[in-house]
Amino acid sequence: MTKSFVRSSDLQARLHRVVPGGAHTFAKASDQYPEGMAPVLVRGRAAHVWDVDGNEFVEYGMGMRAITLGHCFEPVLDAVRAVLDRGIAFTRPTDLELAAAEDFLGFVPGADMVKFCKNASDATATAIRLARGATGRDLVAMCSDQPYFSSQDWFVGTLPINTGVPEAVRALVRPFGYNDLSSLEAVFEAEPGRVACVILEAASALTEPEPGYLEGVRALCDRHGAVLVFDETITGLRWALGGAQAVYGVRPDLSTWGKAMGNGFPIAALAGRRELMELGGLDTDRPRVFVLSSTNGAETVSLAAFRAVVAAYRRDDPVATMEARGAALADGVNAAAAEAGIGEYLDVVGRRSCMVFRTFDRDGRPSQAMRTLFLTELLQRGVLGQSFVISAAHTPADVDATIEAARAAMPSYRKALETGRPEELFDGRPVAPAHRLMAEPRRLRVTN
Repeated sequence: MTKSFVRSSDLQARLHRVVPGGAHTFAKASDQYPEGMAPVLVRGRAAHVWDVDGNEFVEYGMGMRAITLGHCFEPVLDAVRAVLDRGIAFTRPTDLELAAAEDFLGFVPGADMVKFCKNASDATATAIRLARGATGRDLVAMCSDQPYFSSQDWFVGTLPINTGVPEAVRALVRPFGYNDLSSLEAVFEAEPGRVACVILEAASALTEPEPGYLEGVRALCDRHGAVLVFDETITGLRWALGGAQAVYGVRPDLSTWGKAMGNGFPIAALAGRRELMELGGLDTDRPRVFVLSSTNGAETVSLAAFRAVVAAYRRDDPVATMEARGAALADGVNAAAAEAGIGEYLDVVGRRSCMVFRTFDRDGRPSQAMRTLFLTELLQRGVLGQSFVISAAHTPADVDATIEAARAAMPSYRKALETGRPEELFDGRPVAPAHRLMAEPRRLRVTN
């Protein structure tokens, strides 16, 4: 059963020499995995991936939630191949830009106009700028119970790891709690006429809106003249093709999209009401707002991928498949944990298309050490993932194999609960929070 990660460890050490953190995304860093067990991948197909050591894994997380149809989904690849011979970047818009925009606006209920870009961080930052331009205000009310909105300064200034963000920028964000209308109302009342926008995820993997909550947020924004922004980066195409706004029936003024739009190809979007979006266009008498101007914002490859994704959603029902597979996985792992007598300390929770597993120590506290132990056991049994975020490509056999891997991990997990010393059951340091202020010392296996 023991897997070797020798080549992965060597390549990871080399990555640390040339890439800060050894990865291009915080959540992909080696400190997010058990020490010496951070696979460096070479290929994927459907819900499986292979690493440089030849190990095969059932993968979860699926490209940081960007893959809903599976790796190398042929209809998307076919669409991409079809445009390669036509050219990728031009000095004028292409007919593909119009077709993709019309596709997008055909399934997003809260959008009259859309502008494409390469990542959702740019989309959220532009939504903030557009809201400020429209209202003439500076302050941003941001849901502080949700973990991530952008790599831009307006949000990074709210993180523990905010070195380099000016205090003047940090001072422009006001936090409020999810499902807590009174906390948002307090933000508006504390500084009347100063809040440009409210930004939040309409729902998250762990939290659904309470009855009336989103409607109440909408009403508060209307009453105080603020722009309502829904971050649909995760919920878009994973809750529904039309995102959370289609599920819950509340229309934002602006919404930001990314992740699953291209099934792995880089595409994101800012969308919203015409009177706001046109502030960045040519049909306005007001001072223009700089709205998403980039060389690669509308390159043809990602637009073709996006159109093929939309066609797949209209042809089939990937969301229903994800929810069914996710329900089977959650039920199986939770049942196995209950049978092992550790259901209080290890569970699978969240919306079934976007699940996480939670690990607790014997005192019921969230535990990075217990998480490390569980990840170690899963990796050795051919399951890769910091979560159980699933795709429509996961088969019943993949789900069953994952349940059995989790079941086989539970004796070690139970032993760690009994002794209170999980560190004795894995090598090296525990996995670390991604957004922490200080970097802990790490041991790298360096190839000379």
